[in-house]
Amino acid sequence: MSSRNLSVTALPAFTDNYLWMIHDGRNAAVVDPGDAEVVTAWLQENELTLTAILLTHHHSDHIGGVDVLRRRYPKISVIGHGLDAHRLPALDRPVGDGDDVAVPGVDLQIQVIATPGHTLGHVCYFSGGWLFCGDTLFSAGCGRMFEGSAEQFHASLSRLAALPATTQIFAAHEYTLGNLAFAASIEPQDRDIEAALCEVRQHRVDGRHTLPSTMGWELRHNPFLRCHDPAIAGWAALSPQQPVAVFAALRRAKDSFRAR
Repeated sequence: MSSRNLSVTALPAFTDNYLWMIHDGRNAAVVDPGDAEVVTAWLQENELTLTAILLTHHHSDHIGGVDVLRRRYPKISVIGHGLDAHRLPALDRPVGDGDDVAVPGVDLQIQVIATPGHTLGHVCYFSGGWLFCGDTLFSAGCGRMFEGSAEQFHASLSRLAALPATTQIFAAHEYTLGNLAFAASIEPQDRDIEAALCEVRQHRVDGRHTLPSTMGWELRHNPFLRCHDPAIAGWAALSPQQPVAVFAALRRAKDSFRAR
């Protein structure tokens, strides 16, 4: 995936993580490097220098490789939410909601969007139609609610949903298939969701990534972005004027959902 003079490459890690590499042919920034060895191997293979790390939140599968990478590339800058400074290793560029930040080494200006819900200190990074959203927004789903409230998480997703429909969604996990199965259980008569589920299932059989998606696609298929939709609210036996309660009901149902 490329734009301007930059490209974005997905590095699979662990069971289902994606570490996103933003690079220009010489330098690279990485989003949420949970595994230092995956990052280092790719940098060496492509003869690139790591200049920056962007952290969305403090969970170990997102920050586990930071200390090793900092030792290997001592000049790098580590960017993350100042609220979590005590939980983000080697953080030297604390940022907050609404900040515009120039990423060192690559021609990338990012806007910081605070998205509490999955964790209280979660942030997303938006730049030129790219959204690096960690565990806040997934393709056809959203993250678990570990620290924030339903009100906070719904507000965070609403902010992201207001981005342009062409925005590309670089989420941190390959969860699309399971999320679409859940969406189909909520709206079993929705033919668009059924078709998307079949397409994604074939993608995974073929070993292909399902990311990035687009915000326009998410607004059609992601139930967590449609809590005001009468069909979604009706499933929860709630009113479309109660979107936070609908969101909470969806999140509880997804927490215990097991795809067949």
